[in-house]
Amino acid sequence: MRRNNKETASYVQGLRSFNKLLPKTIKNILKKSGYNYLEIINNWDKLMGIDIAKVCYPKSIRKGPGSLNNTLTLTVKRGNEILIEYSKKKIIEKINSYFGYSFIDKIYLKSENSEAKKKKINNSLIRFSSKFEKEIKQIKNQKVKESFDKLIKVIKNG
Repeated sequence: MRRNNKETASYVQGLRSFNKLLPKTIKNILKKSGYNYLEIINNWDKLMGIDIAKVCYPKSIRKGPGSLNNTLTLTVKRGNEILIEYSKKKIIEKINSYFGYSFIDKIYLKSENSEAKKKKINNSLIRFSSKFEKEIKQIKNQKVKESFDKLIKVIKNG
């Protein structure tokens, strides 16, 4: 009986780990909490309410050691920094309660003048989804492929 290792992995019959079924680029995105970031972006208006959502939006998530201590960077319209500074705890609580665990530990604010950056992020999400559609088509497991197709649809519809 052969053992699973890098040299014989393509010849071994039986169950393989989910990790080995995914293309390398998709593995990297999932490792970086990409799905959680997309969830935050897609549900930002619902999570934060109109007052906060119209003056700031998520720019990035910096992953801390382990899966905890993540820092969310928010881009804030100039002049609204104080409102968001006082709302940091509320924002953290809403995001963490949405996920059901402590996902965001800190919030970093970055000031900005225009709405153009928000559109730029949405456009980059569409490019992101288009880029990985080809990768997803290479996945052999139909259920996994369908799950990623649903994720791409959510990203495109934003």
